[in-house]
Amino acid sequence: MPMREHPHKQAAWHYMPPATMDADLFQQWSVLLEQRAGIALPESRKTFLITNLTIRMRELGIAAFDAYYNLVVSGTQGDLEWQTLVDRLTVHETRFFRDPLALQFIRDVVLPKLLQGNTTPYTANVWSVGCATGEEPYSLAMVLESFFAQQADGYYYGITASDVSRAALDAGRQALYHKHRVKNVPPLLARQYLHAVDTEHVQVSAALRQHVCFVPINIVELDAQPIANMDIIVCQNVFIYFKQALRQQILDRLANHLKPGGILILGPGEVTGWAHAGLTPVNYQSISAFERMPLVTGGA
Repeated sequence: MPMREHPHKQAAWHYMPPATMDADLFQQWSVLLEQRAGIALPESRKTFLITNLTIRMRELGIAAFDAYYNLVVSGTQGDLEWQTLVDRLTVHETRFFRDPLALQFIRDVVLPKLLQGNTTPYTANVWSVGCATGEEPYSLAMVLESFFAQQADGYYYGITASDVSRAALDAGRQALYHKHRVKNVPPLLARQYLHAVDTEHVQVSAALRQHVCFVPINIVELDAQPIANMDIIVCQNVFIYFKQALRQQILDRLANHLKPGGILILGPGEVTGWAHAGLTPVNYQSISAFERMPLVTGGA
């Protein structure tokens, strides 16, 4: 079936003058992005919005911001276009072992403690929030696999990797990366879990990929997610998009997904002034982490 052209679409060879966006239209776009995805766009980021919208509009042959807005909010076609737009507006620049100190904390502190309070087969449930194209969850998988293989006779771990961008999740499932993105992986782990595809690319081993499940989750809708009793939640380089009040709401909700004794790890300096009655800060070098306190049962 031939693809139906959008009514605003122009012939690709026609010159399309730059579109303009007045204050009211910018406010309209800003409200849409914050309501649907929690993305806050102050006036200072107007140029960022215009640039990214313009690139996508030219791909579609749409000349005006209001016409593109009407497309995004209209029916099934709008839902599909929204997914593409969110992918363009969220940053997916990441790399393996981006925060080696947090991974060291997991390996040297969190996992040994997990073994003490567990029984065979040892289990670990981990959630990588805002996983982008998969570098973080696969880094976590390398740390967990290498630790358990050395320390435990029987073990199972699962990593939930979530992001709002379906395109990023698809890339994560393929687990294919340019060699520059894996340069921080320790050599021993690289030899074990990364396999050369050609002279420029590597792929994460199937043994690790089977432990990572990529799922689309909008972080502002965490209450609707069935994910619970997590041993480790890693949420780093995510809160740059959100206002302070929303950041604290998201953190409160993430805390509810931890099991007693579970650990929440945040990006250094990303969140300040947040406290939760059920969590206590972890003192480990310069990392930002919190532990969910055990449930108190019985009485005096």
